[in-house]
Amino acid sequence: MRAIGIILAGGNNRRMKELSQKRAVCAMPIAGSYRSIDFALSNMSNSRIQKVAVLTQYNARSLNEHLSSSKWWDFGRKQGGLFVCTPETTAESNAWYRGTADAIAQNLYFLKNSHEPYVVIASGDGVYKMDFNKLLEYHIEKKADITVVCKDMPAETDSGRFGVIKMNEESRIEEFEEKPIVAKSSVVSCGIYVIRRRQLIEMIEKGMEEDRFDFVKDILIRYKDMKRIFGYKMKEYWSNISTVQDYYNTNMDFLKPEIRDYFFHQYPDIYSKVDDLPPAKYNVGASVKNSLISSGCIVNGTVEGSVIFKKTYIGNNCYIKNSIILNDVYIGDNTHIENCIVESRDTIRANSYHKGDDGIKIVIEHNDRFVM
Repeated sequence: MRAIGIILAGGNNRRMKELSQKRAVCAMPIAGSYRSIDFALSNMSNSRIQKVAVLTQYNARSLNEHLSSSKWWDFGRKQGGLFVCTPETTAESNAWYRGTADAIAQNLYFLKNSHEPYVVIASGDGVYKMDFNKLLEYHIEKKADITVVCKDMPAETDSGRFGVIKMNEESRIEEFEEKPIVAKSSVVSCGIYVIRRRQLIEMIEKGMEEDRFDFVKDILIRYKDMKRIFGYKMKEYWSNISTVQDYYNTNMDFLKPEIRDYFFHQYPDIYSKVDDLPPAKYNVGASVKNSLISSGCIVNGTVEGSVIFKKTYIGNNCYIKNSIILNDVYIGDNTHIENCIVESRDTIRANSYHKGDDGIKIVIEHNDRFVM
């Protein structure tokens, strides 16, 4: 493909509450076996983009460990490959990324040392499938300066949490508001863009001269009347991990047969780092209904409508319903968990009771496992 890729994975999202205190949002576990960044990486690999930079910053340890080997997404190659870029102290700057445009500016060498004419920029916290070749063909056909992937959201969606777009009949963007108080449209930006590489370098350099650090506000919105900026509507499944409720809903979507079939069985595949774990074990008395149980789990109790991530132990007479249990959790006997997200590596003592009565409850307990 005639494009390189940039995945923006450095930001912090306070709306994820305690879930983002120990990891970047792009490293959030999804659907039992994946991380949210796996979807952007897989889409780029499946689109034959051979050179991709991942820009990390906030709580990057877990994310960097996940990206330690590029072979899982087929980026282990002599030419191109996967580049993980973190802020660094140089003779010119010692600043952290001050925004998405500044993150690209601090890694401008990646753009200047490439020869592909186009750049695909994607956020690392989206769950979706996309052929970026079709996006690029649309971009060229429209003779666009920038193309923004967007999606019609249901009427009940709080569109004000996203960038809201209004287009004309030719799909040219006429209005672009970032997280407005009152959304004037149900069409939102998916955080995926395509732009010519040399033009991106020019815009980023000019923005840095004027201390403009945000890609959306200081490039897309600022240039919308000067440049040909078009929208490309995505019709397939797309979800953004931007709040605790979004994260919960996205994982629960994978309990729907059509969503599982779309991501797990339909080409192209989604790839992730594979752990060497045994299959899940269901002991006598275990009962599982409409749930995802990952490798390395041991189940003794009852699980209904839940997503259980890797290496989780569920004790005798436990009842897990409508909940997400993250990696390496030990749940003691006779425990009731409902409408909850249990943080990874938690140890839940026997006879515990956790239920989210008014929204989703995040369970974080720091119990020593040896006292169980």
